[in-house]
Amino acid sequence: MEDQKKEEVVISYKGFDKDLICNPDDKPFQYKIGETYELDGEIEACRRGFHACEYPLNVFDYYAPAGNRFAIVEQSGQISREGGDTKVASSRITIKAELTLPGIIKAAIDYTFSRSKPEGETATGDQGAASATGDQGAASATGDQGAASATGDQGAASATGDQGAASATGDQGAASATGYQGAASATGNRGAASATGKHAVAAAVGTQGRAKGLDGCAIVVCYRDIESDGDGYGRIVHIRAAIVGQDGIKPDTWYSLNADGEFVEAE
Repeated sequence: MEDQKKEEVVISYKGFDKDLICNPDDKPFQYKIGETYELDGEIEACRRGFHACEYPLNVFDYYAPAGNRFAIVEQSGQISREGGDTKVASSRITIKAELTLPGIIKAAIDYTFSRSKPEGETATGDQGAASATGDQGAASATGDQGAASATGDQGAASATGDQGAASATGDQGAASATGYQGAASATGNRGAASATGKHAVAAAVGTQGRAKGLDGCAIVVCYRDIESDGDGYGRIVHIRAAIVGQDGIKPDTWYSLNADGEFVEAE
């Protein structure tokens, strides 16, 4: 009896808008966590099929870390890959579980180290430091007073210990601080900073930055005039700080500043 070829199953990561909708070819498709979807016909990456990325941070190419949602998925059936990054198209996809920003960062670090590439770093002891300087790098500090820094574009930094600090300085970077009195800073364009630990602070001070925190945390955001100087950096017009849970600032909600310097919920 001949051995049957085992069907390829790909574990990957998918981005959605805030309502778990994707818009291929401007045709909205609604997903649900735990559901499986199938598509008949020929599958080709970037043209037709259910799309996701094997490397978690590649999803930021298509969905910015702030204001969108992400999930770990399982792809099977017909498989087609695109050479530019780790994008995979498939005829079948199962939306396994939703991931938070720290979850995406952890997955990126696991992906990096499982392939023995020196693009991500992790520090697990107290006062440890981790740095990732390449594009789409991931750095994680899990010990108390640890520091994680990601300086490349679309980098991700996570500090999960008490009084930990996470910094993402590249464009579309993501920084997350989940420990007590942690600090998360995103300074690049379209950066996202999240503070979910008690008394933590999230600061997003780049162009079109966004920040969020849990009740009692602090957020800092600014508004920049990117046309003013012509240098691409953007003159600071407004900067404001707030304590989540006060003055109408809602917990676990992304905020940015508008041109008048007012807090607005980020779409």
